Amino acid sequence: MSTFYYIDRSKISFEDFIASPQIKSHLMAFLHEQQFKHLFESYQIPVANKLLLYGDSGCGKTMTAKVIANHLNKKLMIVNLATIISSKLGETAKNLDALFKESQYESMVLLLDEFDSLGQIRDYDNKDNSEMKRVVNAIIQLMDYFPQKSILVAATNQIHMIDSALKRRFEWQIGYEKPTPDLLDNLYHTLKGSIPEKYHPKKYLYNVSYAQAKDDFYKQVKQNIINEQLS
Repeated sequence: MSTFYYIDRSKISFEDFIASPQIKSHLMAFLHEQQFKHLFESYQIPVANKLLLYGDSGCGKTMTAKVIANHLNKKLMIVNLATIISSKLGETAKNLDALFKESQYESMVLLLDEFDSLGQIRDYDNKDNSEMKRVVNAIIQLMDYFPQKSILVAATNQIHMIDSALKRRFEWQIGYEKPTPDLLDNLYHTLKGSIPEKYHPKKYLYNVSYAQAKDDFYKQVKQNIINEQLS
């Protein structure tokens, strides 16, 4: 199974997480639910442990999973569903079953990246409706019996491709958009922290994702350092 996932060991605190007030509010509410789950369980109130994160690429979905894992002191297992999907009849459902068994052994945050891959495989092979149903039914059953000690997070850039029965299994659904200029300014301020001012970029990108902004920032900084060494 190790070819299907990797363990992320980065530590991102809630305080260091740059996101809109709405996203941070939803995330804190979810974390509080986990923090006080013992009280809810004592009253037989169900506790949410499945989140669907959707929206533009590079806008904080994976970072959200890292914050959850760090805040709850759980291991983060990141899975790209595209690597699990198999063209061999029946293999995809078996792969999913083997993957979810990992979450039975220990408390973890399981991030299913590119969750829309399940939608893509249904669209890809319309000739085999029975295989489509097997894949959808398999993951629905696995989600229904997902252990309470773990957290299931799914991320997608194309929520419209995901089957409605799958979407209903997620108690929390949070949408992500490109960050505002103020949020990007917060990111740039954080990135500049350890870098001498003379190497700071002359121009900053806006109306882009966090990932694009970060990549452009470091490209400019590195070029400024190189230029100094070559002058």
